[in-house]
Amino acid sequence: MELSSKKKLHALSLAEKIQVLELLDESKMSQSEVARRFQVSQPQISRICKNKEKLLADWCSGTANRERKRKRESKYSGIDEALLCWYHIARTKAWDVTGPMLLHKAKELADIMGQDFVPSIGWLVRWKRRNNVGFGARHVLATPFLHEPPSSGPMAQAQLPLSLKDFSPEDLFGCVEVPLFYRAVPGRVGIRDQVQVLLCANSRGTEKRRVLVSGLQAASRCFFGVSSEALPASYHADLGIPWSEWLAKFDRDMGQQGRQVALLLAARVAEELAGLPKLCHVRLLPLSTAGIMPSLPSSVVRSFKAHYRHRLLGKLAAIQSKRAGTSLAEAGAGVTVLDALHMAAAAWAKVPRQLIVSSFIQEGLAPWKMPLSPDKASEMPPAPGGLSHEEFSRFVDLEGEGPMSGACKEETGTEDEEGAGEDGFEPLPTKADALQALGTLRRWFECNSTSPELFEKFYACEEEVERLCCL
Repeated sequence: MELSSKKKLHALSLAEKIQVLELLDESKMSQSEVARRFQVSQPQISRICKNKEKLLADWCSGTANRERKRKRESKYSGIDEALLCWYHIARTKAWDVTGPMLLHKAKELADIMGQDFVPSIGWLVRWKRRNNVGFGARHVLATPFLHEPPSSGPMAQAQLPLSLKDFSPEDLFGCVEVPLFYRAVPGRVGIRDQVQVLLCANSRGTEKRRVLVSGLQAASRCFFGVSSEALPASYHADLGIPWSEWLAKFDRDMGQQGRQVALLLAARVAEELAGLPKLCHVRLLPLSTAGIMPSLPSSVVRSFKAHYRHRLLGKLAAIQSKRAGTSLAEAGAGVTVLDALHMAAAAWAKVPRQLIVSSFIQEGLAPWKMPLSPDKASEMPPAPGGLSHEEFSRFVDLEGEGPMSGACKEETGTEDEEGAGEDGFEPLPTKADALQALGTLRRWFECNSTSPELFEKFYACEEEVERLCCL
């Protein structure tokens, strides 16, 4: 007697499953009749009905492979979904999405999610097949996202370029050039003691670019022996911001991260950059010359200046305590551009993230809506001792709202620096000097009732200094 062979399984594709659902909805056919028509079992039709909503969602998404017969879930489904979301955003922005870019983004997403995952070419092929992503389709970059100028004269009012809606909050940056009297004291300003500070941050407040400070004829004395790579901020010893160099580095950094970002610029700056080579990963979005909309929220700039001035007053007080009888003006003369570099970096780090987010929205620099915290972060630190809130507020706003002329003049040395050596330069500190300074600082903490939290910070600093001394 001949044994009957097992019934061959017939799996339906996504398109065929949708046809099954349509037949069941639009006709009076039973599940058994539909099963016979498609040559499958009745339980398979029943499972299709059970998964109706999920199948319809896949069909309507336009991303599912409609010819697939089984949906095999990836072990890293979270990375799958996040990469697919990023891919759709990239498609809407007409980016040139390539295989290496997808692999790089997948690894970046895995690191963010804390998963130990290294995407391979095979994984990428399967990911494309699962999500119906075309092979070899290259999407040419669209024309730059500069808003088109009006037919006659400048725009009547400030308005955001429509292309801002194409960028996520993390990829929309604003930057501004800020004039700063870096060693001004309350009631006295040296008009020539001015530097320019470049601030740049994204609208989510999660990314602040490295502060850049520029000035003219800055004293080489304070920078003698200093490694520029070790500084928390960049310095350009010339009048004005080196926009071409700064933008080129910004473009390289975004390229290494596989990102396409937008950068809000003042119209004046954008005109100066008209002849620069084309940027590949940064889209410049100049704001209207007729409007008052800043390229970085004014409240963010004011917060930076408030934190800087707060730190400056603390430094001036420390200089006065070091040399008895020193006036505030004399203490201010001892502040160098190198001091300003450190204070600017510290002040920028203190600008609250929530303030940046809310300021971008409230000042009209973001086209989307985000839920704001009910307790908005304050842009002003508390007024230092000896100054009222009004006095400190006036001190913060010394430069006024518009750019001011003048630059940093050649700095004169302090009494401690004069006579430090025949060449006028103070000897560079040695490893022994650094270790001795650590001991002195710890001893001072021990004798002045320092909090345990400060000791923890000191221990971290001590450990790092000792490590560097062993190199």
